[in-house]
Amino acid sequence: MNLLKALATISSLTLISRILAFVRDVLIARIFGAGAATDAFFVAFKLPNLLRRLFAEGAFSQAFVPIFGEYRNRRGHDETKLLVDHVTTMLAIILFVVTLIGIVAAPILVYISAPGFAKDAEKFDLTVQLLRITSPYIFFISLVSVAAGILNTYNKFWVPAFAPVLLNLCFIGGALWLAPYCDPPILALAWAVFVAGIVQLAFQVPFLKKIGMLPSIRFSLKDEGMWRVIKQMGPAVFGVSIAQISLIINTIFASFLVAGSVSWLYYADRLMEFPAGVLGVAIGTILLPSLSKCHADNNTAEYSKLLDWGLRLTIMLTLPAALALGMIAVPLLATFFQHGAFAAHDVLMTRNALVGYSVGLIGMILVKILAPGFYARQDIRTPVKIGIATLIATQLMNLVFIGWLQHAGLALAIGLGACFNSAILFHFLRKHGIYQPEPGWAIFFAKVCLALLALGLALWFGMGTEQSWLTRSGWARILHLAALVAGGVAIYFFVLFVLGFRPRDFSKRGVN
Repeated sequence: MNLLKALATISSLTLISRILAFVRDVLIARIFGAGAATDAFFVAFKLPNLLRRLFAEGAFSQAFVPIFGEYRNRRGHDETKLLVDHVTTMLAIILFVVTLIGIVAAPILVYISAPGFAKDAEKFDLTVQLLRITSPYIFFISLVSVAAGILNTYNKFWVPAFAPVLLNLCFIGGALWLAPYCDPPILALAWAVFVAGIVQLAFQVPFLKKIGMLPSIRFSLKDEGMWRVIKQMGPAVFGVSIAQISLIINTIFASFLVAGSVSWLYYADRLMEFPAGVLGVAIGTILLPSLSKCHADNNTAEYSKLLDWGLRLTIMLTLPAALALGMIAVPLLATFFQHGAFAAHDVLMTRNALVGYSVGLIGMILVKILAPGFYARQDIRTPVKIGIATLIATQLMNLVFIGWLQHAGLALAIGLGACFNSAILFHFLRKHGIYQPEPGWAIFFAKVCLALLALGLALWFGMGTEQSWLTRSGWARILHLAALVAGGVAIYFFVLFVLGFRPRDFSKRGVN
């Protein structure tokens, strides 16, 4: 399996999903704006979405995939299928209980996650109502993540990568066609979330059946592999999902700020998640199964080379994305979101948050590459210690920044916290001898910096004034932004090409 080809496949599908996500968010901004109703929905959606990222994509995938890969490589199909059945059944029971808690205890959860809403009874009650509708999403989307872990181990990367497209299509359908029939209209988005969970799970069932890994209901408390997965899951929450925990804590802080703060952070987060998903999630997804196989085979040299490959790709692709997000934040936000109820003031407020996030984008993506370096070895303790330290550092920065930077300070704290997290992960990978850099890093980084300089100059002179983006027509923005992005991409990669970079240099075979 060619990892670069697999990365291109996943990134392309993720790109389609992110484009649809932008269409979704543009529609939400245009139809609902940035106010009390959207604040209520984003809090109601953030809670189940956070649990998905923590327990399903974060803790579960990092705990399950290495053990599942070990079973597949060493124990044969029958024992592997039994592991899948027992783990899925146990997880489904846990998820059902969690979903019920989310529905019954919705007022308590809203008060904990957004205590500032309590001073507005109408806003608080709306958030509770929305949370009760979105809570079942936890159950369905977590099972989707189980399926994704299985399919990725079998190198069926495109199926899980396509599933988020269905979520965004449900959102778009809800905003366009269901909203006029709901009272209040924002309820349509909550029902879209509910339906999306079912649709994404149903989509992956045929592919699981084809490889003989469609889970059956089998309950057993004696399965040693299942208990290994469960024991790994708890600590793994901190190791890979610190940024998500910080986001929910940020919502608590933001709920005390001026109306719209939660929404401004959400829209900035959506733009930041674009490169994080296309690059970080994609690289981390394809690396974990190969790293797990290397560990099972005790192939330490190839293990290190895989990490080196992932780090070089991340540096080369993420730094220009971070630079562009910070420099052309207003052009991006004005083009995508300044329509209808989303005003110029919202653009500027969201810009402040996006600049804060962009500072830490490289750290956010590096965590997705470095953490699997520990989890593939079934080492939970090291990332947990680092994660706890990161969480504490991030909240201390929140306290420092929020007073004078308001919501933008919350975004900056998350960004800097991610950089802290990735730096310590890298330190311990080197200290433990897990990763040994390949030759040529200094020259590689110098060339990337020269290309970044060229990109920065192109964006600076090509952008014009921020004020002009707030007043021009929609098509003028679209055409200018398209030229700006296309020109920036062309200049950056042209400079890299002149400096000797070639696609074949980043071709890498996975370990099957």
